[in-house]
Amino acid sequence: MELVAALRLVYHPTSSPMLKSRVKISQRPLASTLTSFAQRPIFSLNHGLLLRMSEDPHRVISCPASLEENVSTINARIGEVKRVTKETNVSVKINLDGSGIAENNTGIPFLDHMLDQLASHGLLDVHVKATGDIHIDDHHTNEDVALAIGTAFLQALGDRKGINRFGDFSAPLDEALIHVVLDLSGRPHLSYDLQIPTQRVGTYDTQLVEHFFQSLVNTSGMTLHIRQLSGRNSHHIIEATFKAFARALRQATEYDPRRRGTIPSSKGVLSRS
Repeated sequence: MELVAALRLVYHPTSSPMLKSRVKISQRPLASTLTSFAQRPIFSLNHGLLLRMSEDPHRVISCPASLEENVSTINARIGEVKRVTKETNVSVKINLDGSGIAENNTGIPFLDHMLDQLASHGLLDVHVKATGDIHIDDHHTNEDVALAIGTAFLQALGDRKGINRFGDFSAPLDEALIHVVLDLSGRPHLSYDLQIPTQRVGTYDTQLVEHFFQSLVNTSGMTLHIRQLSGRNSHHIIEATFKAFARALRQATEYDPRRRGTIPSSKGVLSRS
């Protein structure tokens, strides 16, 4: 037979001898204390999570371990790459924990527009500056920008501890619908299934879309699947692809609080080997 003792709350007036004289009871209302959380600083956790004081007193904030164990200053997940060849000069800086800032000037206006989508929908800070032999065509610049971005991703991801690893997103743009699935596995692979009906969007050769993602996959060590579910307009198809890729990448690079900073692999390691 199990006996359960009920918890009793005992009230002692402030004049009670059980209260020590140095204890002071605040008369301020509780609500003002809760709303004041918004003015408090943000603490960084060593697994890359941010613990923010919420303006909503009922909001539950989760973190991978106790505050005492995890509050520390961490390095931002930033990749910075410079690639110089006889054909191009490319500088790339990527912040995986950014806010969607885009500063892109590749000399290829449509590519700049797509990189802006990557920043905006992936909530990445993307800074790309490139000069190249676009008087010949856009091929070399398109390729080297993608190679540098992939290398920057690889650098920013580091050992990939605590991340979700997988991303899966479908993005519509009017009649176009594109499905992107990716795995930050360390193994480069691209499955590409877009049927873009025109050879060009503006001056941009639409064949370069596949080449962009193949180059990015090769240097980042990413498994990437791109499928077109519907679409007739070339611009819509390509832009929906970059938006879906951005959201899938955001999902994959964000931290899983239940993982508590461990590497998301049964092998215990994620690398390009």
